[in-house]
Order: sequence, then C-alpha cells, then structure tokens
Amino acid sequence: MNNNIYTTFDKIKDRHAKEIYLKQQGKVIWFTGLSGSGKTTLASQLEKRLFELNYFCQILDGDNVRSGINKNLKFTEADRLENIRRIAEVSKLFMNCGIILICAFISPTNEMRELAREIIGEDDFLEVFVNTPLEVCEQRDPKGLYKKARAGEIPNFTGISSPFEHPENPFIEVDNTNPDMDGTIREMLKKIVPEIKFDPSNIL
Repeated sequence: MNNNIYTTFDKIKDRHAKEIYLKQQGKVIWFTGLSGSGKTTLASQLEKRLFELNYFCQILDGDNVRSGINKNLKFTEADRLENIRRIAEVSKLFMNCGIILICAFISPTNEMRELAREIIGEDDFLEVFVNTPLEVCEQRDPKGLYKKARAGEIPNFTGISSPFEHPENPFIEVDNTNPDMDGTIREMLKKIVPEIKFDPSNIL
C-alpha cells in the first residue's frame, strides 16, 4: 500500500493550465535595495499598471510578511536568510498558480538573492535593483529607522551596521535618486511585459 501523502499532486491542475486560464505567465519580480530606496512605492505603482493591463499580481513586502508567516523571525543574519527562504518558497507557490509576484525586500546580500533565485528558478526570477544612494535613503528616512540605527537602537541595520551588496547583473536597475515614477514604470514595463505576456502558441 502506498502511503505517500503527495499522491494527489498528479490530480491538481498544473502551472501551464493556470497560466492559460489567467492569460499570463507567472513570474517573480524581485525588488532589492536599501530601506527608503523606493522599492515598495515602485512595486505598488507597477502592480497598479499591470492590473490596468489585465495582469493578475500579488505584492509581498516586509509589512505583510513579517506580520504573518515570518512574525517569529528577528533580524539576525540567520533569521534574515530564513526570512528570504520562506518568501521565495511562498512566491514559488503563487507563481505555480500562474500569478505574477512582486516582491519588495532589502535582501542585502548576494547569498540571500541567490537562494531566492535557486528556489524560484533562474528563468522566472526577475531582479530589480533600486539603486538609490545611502545618503538619499537616509535623508528620506520615512520610518525614522536610519535615525534609530545611528543612535544604536537598531542593530544589524542594512547600510549602517550591516552591509548591502549590489547585485552583479540585475534584470533591471533603477536610479531612484530623483524619482520620475511614471517614466520609471514605463521603462520597467518595456522589459517586464514580454516576460509575462501570454503566448497562445504555447497551448498544447
């Protein structure tokens, strides 16, 4: 007798069937950059424009992840890596339903981003580096986090007491020093839409 608890997986509609239903290709668009760089703002605007183009998306960011599935994690190096691992696994589940994931996480090290890329898959991981200089992010400081980090109230804070490693070859790099939101989103869509566009020729 086969007691394998996964025996029903072959009865579940696969990713291809769901992409046909949604008329889009599931992908993970992964925003990385310093706190205050504009990741979540850009992600929100991108989601809005993609919905207007009839693409079905879901945003994941620190607020909705750390208040739920990752609320037991702290900000140690090990916990931050586990945070990214869980996010990547959840993103992969969404993506395999044909959904386009827009993830906005500092994910400061190459190790973290490589882990996410390996879990999600090279062809499905679209890395967007929001390259805003530290001094600009610190001037913005929308949540007052840099001020607290400088005062020693927040340990292991990226850019102050913990490093940020620039991605070596991102899918898109955005200079968000002087934001031109509409122009930036238009340029991003030129690269992203071909990756998510439904191709009827793929229907078997």
